[in-house]
Amino acid sequence: MAKILIAEDERDIRDLIEITLQFAGHEVFKAANGAEAVEMAPKVMPDLIMMDVRMPRMTGYEACRVIKETDAIKHIPVVFLSAKGQEAEIDTGLEAGAYEYILKPFAPDQLTNRINEILAKFSIG
Repeated sequence: MAKILIAEDERDIRDLIEITLQFAGHEVFKAANGAEAVEMAPKVMPDLIMMDVRMPRMTGYEACRVIKETDAIKHIPVVFLSAKGQEAEIDTGLEAGAYEYILKPFAPDQLTNRINEILAKFSIG
């Protein structure tokens, strides 16, 4: 079981991801925006951080940059979830330090499989 921090401003999507990942056996922590995720990450020390790109208070890109500049948590892989699939958006996410960029919409089983693959690469879960 991995600890996963989700940062997503849309409650319905956040809840869907939470249920999907809990069903797969993971422990889930939720943040409603990038600033909350940056604040929670060092307290929770998750194995993986999943973030939406467009959020209030701090975008996913901004939050990822802060996480990657913070020694205590910079090792944690960040995965972006976004409906914005343009190449420039994906490049911006990867340049910010994200490990992966998953496009919405996604089927719950596809999300679980992809997250499990990422966790396996980092020997987590």
